[in-house]
Amino acid sequence: MRRVARGFTVWALGLLFGAAAAVFGCDGAPSTSAVAPPQTSPGEGLVRLSAKESLRVGVAVAPVARSEFRTHREFPALIQPNQRAMADITTLVRGRVVDVYADLGQQVEANALLAILYSSDLGLAQSAYLKARARLHLAEQGYERAKFLLQEQVIGEAEAQRRQAELLSMQAEEHESRDRLKLLGMDDDQFLRLGRSRNIQSHVPIVAPFAGRIIGRNMTRGEVVETTEKLFVIADLSEVWVLANIPERDIAFVHAIHASGARQAEIRVNAYPKEVMTGTMTYVGDVLDPATRTMQVRLELPNPDGRLKPEMFATIRLSSEPQPDQLIVPDAALQQDQGRTFVFVQRDADTYEARDVQIGESNGIATTILSGLSEGDRVVTHGAFLLKSELLKKQV
Repeated sequence: MRRVARGFTVWALGLLFGAAAAVFGCDGAPSTSAVAPPQTSPGEGLVRLSAKESLRVGVAVAPVARSEFRTHREFPALIQPNQRAMADITTLVRGRVVDVYADLGQQVEANALLAILYSSDLGLAQSAYLKARARLHLAEQGYERAKFLLQEQVIGEAEAQRRQAELLSMQAEEHESRDRLKLLGMDDDQFLRLGRSRNIQSHVPIVAPFAGRIIGRNMTRGEVVETTEKLFVIADLSEVWVLANIPERDIAFVHAIHASGARQAEIRVNAYPKEVMTGTMTYVGDVLDPATRTMQVRLELPNPDGRLKPEMFATIRLSSEPQPDQLIVPDAALQQDQGRTFVFVQRDADTYEARDVQIGESNGIATTILSGLSEGDRVVTHGAFLLKSELLKKQV
């Protein structure tokens, strides 16, 4: 039994020393092949593609250059009628609608008849004016006669003064009745006609102040309308406004438009996504909305064919001030993989190197390069995704 135990001990020690020799090697030093990660080979990050194959798959190369660079921002906007060519038509006198001649969406000319009201208030005001004029005429004749009789010493000074006071009172009454009719909408020509004919007109015409389109109507035949009601809304839509709210952090883009002097901005309307229109910035808000922290801007946009409708959604694009002497590459040249950004630089006719870069701002077409490239480096601008696929297959 003692001989068997001694043999087992010798066998276990031999096994232990054999394992240690495998770990530390013949010279006792630790072996790096079991614990260190694999080293990158000199050819890793390179893709080889013949010139003929590059031409076949459409690989395009261009040198990196420095140039002026602009970024831009896009903001939602809303199309509105031109407020300078828009009118809310009301009546100056309460009345009943006799007839309506204009309908919603109708194009009307300046001074076109839109509706007719019947107003007893207007008739009473005209009657009061005619009565005041008659009393004034009588007072004028009485005062002239009093002056003559005073000279002939037929009446006394007191009677002449009384007649003069009556005249002044009738003049004030006539002016008051005339001003009331003016407030009800009568002009000088209508006063002349009323004075000549003595014919009271209780019908009130509602006319268009300028040529435009009826975009609102709020009256029907037979109803009684008040002076506070909006009867029609008329607008000239040959030019529209585009209103947008600019966040506080992007106000610099608005100032860049003013600094350039052009005051032009691109506008894209959701209804016509393939068209890019150009509007002129005519208003920039002086204060910010305290609730939304935004500033309103207004652009004016021609609309000769009437395709742009109020309340349409749109987008305006504002560009930043130009940044000179920037190293830029097309966005198509940039590739992403596992959090790194790289481009392919052509070393020779058959070799492309994947080079990490640090990028700056992008405008959707090109991106500034902060580090990783030098001016004149030949970068793949088309077909970089194909080279990326080949590189990843090679690494796998």
